[in-house]
Amino acid sequence: MIAQLLTRDELQRARALVERSGLSFEERYDNLLGLFEGGALVAVGARDGNVLKMLAIEASHQGGGLLGELVTELIRLGYAAGFDAFFVYTRPGSAPSFEALNFRRLVNHPQLTLLEYGRGLERYLEAQRPLVREGDNGAVVVNCNPFTFGHRFLIETAAAQVATLYVFVVREDRSAFPFAARMRLVAEGVADLSNVVVLESSRYAISSLTFPAYFLKKSDPVAQIQMETDLLLFGRHIAPFFGIRRRFIGSEPTCRTTRTYGETMKRILPACGVETVQIERRQVGDEAVSAFRVRQALRREAYESLRTLVPESTLAFILSEEGRAIREKLLNSHGRH
Repeated sequence: MIAQLLTRDELQRARALVERSGLSFEERYDNLLGLFEGGALVAVGARDGNVLKMLAIEASHQGGGLLGELVTELIRLGYAAGFDAFFVYTRPGSAPSFEALNFRRLVNHPQLTLLEYGRGLERYLEAQRPLVREGDNGAVVVNCNPFTFGHRFLIETAAAQVATLYVFVVREDRSAFPFAARMRLVAEGVADLSNVVVLESSRYAISSLTFPAYFLKKSDPVAQIQMETDLLLFGRHIAPFFGIRRRFIGSEPTCRTTRTYGETMKRILPACGVETVQIERRQVGDEAVSAFRVRQALRREAYESLRTLVPESTLAFILSEEGRAIREKLLNSHGRH
């Protein structure tokens, strides 16, 4: 019998089973399910958005249909919540068990495999097909929280070196400036560059699926694996589709996570036929222009200083009625994003 695990005792039993299986019990989830036999909890699994995780089965019950039962119910709940594709990270040796349940491998990493259920990546790429242009193309992946002169400098410099530059704006909505605003400000900020194409990254580049450490700013071996997985997904699926041969990044003097990501990019992407090109950040005064610097100025209500950091389109949005909620949010927040 499959049931939602809700009580303190059930959660303790679930944690014990997950940890006995060599996994970490994570407090964040939308559904936590358990499968009982004779009153004993023999299998557990969770759904966090469209990610299935903490799938653990007692050793004495492995090899049967319990994994399929759990996954089927978690996916049913995910569909009911509005998701159309689902993902799971697992050890490479366990990947065939998920392939038998119609999951497809997206990334093979020596320490884990990322699989997808549904046609999410395929649908995303097909939706972008009208944007594909022939030639020696490049890409940048940006959050732009918000769009600054630094982003403009990176994009303009990169665009001068390729036939078409694809600017992937991070879709994940975990930043002070919401995705719709960030997307709009990028499009407005590069509208005069005819060989620049702005598009969203969906869930397949720097998202809570592929690289949660970007948002959590964790520095540990797990974060390193996540970086490598994110880059392998980009290099093996996204780059070939768009004809991307170079990925551009700005130098990173302050953020350790972003700097490590750039170093990892230089190591991972060449094997996928993608060169990493680093461009020195634009400076104003003694500091690099950065979105973090803009947000700090907003927290101080130092609006005049923004004129040296952001284009007129970004400044107009910040000072507009639409931007008021973001200004107020930043005044009461000290998070990095």
